[in-house]
Amino acid sequence: MEEDIETCGWFVFYKDQLLIEKKNGMYTIPFGTEPPMPVPVGSTIHTIGEIEGRTAKTFSVHAPVPGSENDRHLMMDLRSSYDVLPWEEYNVGGKAFQILNWDKNSRYCPMCGIPTVQISPIAKKCPQCRQEIYPRISPAIIVLIRREDSILLVHARNFRGTFNGLVAGFLEPGETLEECVHREVLEETGLHIKNLKYFGSQPWPYPSGIMIGFTADYESGNIKLQQEELSAGAFYTKDNLPEIPKKLSLARKLIDAWLEEKNHL
Repeated sequence: MEEDIETCGWFVFYKDQLLIEKKNGMYTIPFGTEPPMPVPVGSTIHTIGEIEGRTAKTFSVHAPVPGSENDRHLMMDLRSSYDVLPWEEYNVGGKAFQILNWDKNSRYCPMCGIPTVQISPIAKKCPQCRQEIYPRISPAIIVLIRREDSILLVHARNFRGTFNGLVAGFLEPGETLEECVHREVLEETGLHIKNLKYFGSQPWPYPSGIMIGFTADYESGNIKLQQEELSAGAFYTKDNLPEIPKKLSLARKLIDAWLEEKNHL
């Protein structure tokens, strides 16, 4: 009796470019019993969970795969793949990208410089000093601030594009998430807020973050932007919104929830 050969979902990356396949006019990641292309010397195949009931695997390549809209395979940056891939494939692709980034940056022990050994899908160990290394996850807050029938939208200098988003920032050592929200808002805008409430969270694999979302109400202060971080900021009503973030982001989910609430008033 022949042994069953497992069909896997393959997440192949060159830097932040993901290999996708065009099939019957739709886009998907490649599925198959073998990798869709040769695995380069020095590249590790990582098992990262399941995709559509099948094992999900990932590895990186050393050069981009040539391709265009007319070819069966092409590469697309992970952010853009959100617009064409099924949600589950994009989501697992984010995890794959994080694991590959961790693998690249943890090949040597940070304590003694000895090559590390992978002991589980998300753990490595130094065979000499026994130091264990796990994927780094950098938590960041993001907050939608309401003032009467308007919300605060800002343009951060590190945004890729002309859209306006929400105040956000990384958690610092010794802070609670709530303290981080109040600090970031005050530092970046000069405003005080109240009625802080948790909204939700989202993995943000660019390259290794998690966004924790909140809503809050304006309490006091005048907008005074932190010029190193923000280039614009103002309160907007639903009738005069500027360009806002794409739907893949937690910022957009927060804004959409506020818009839906306003539309039902």
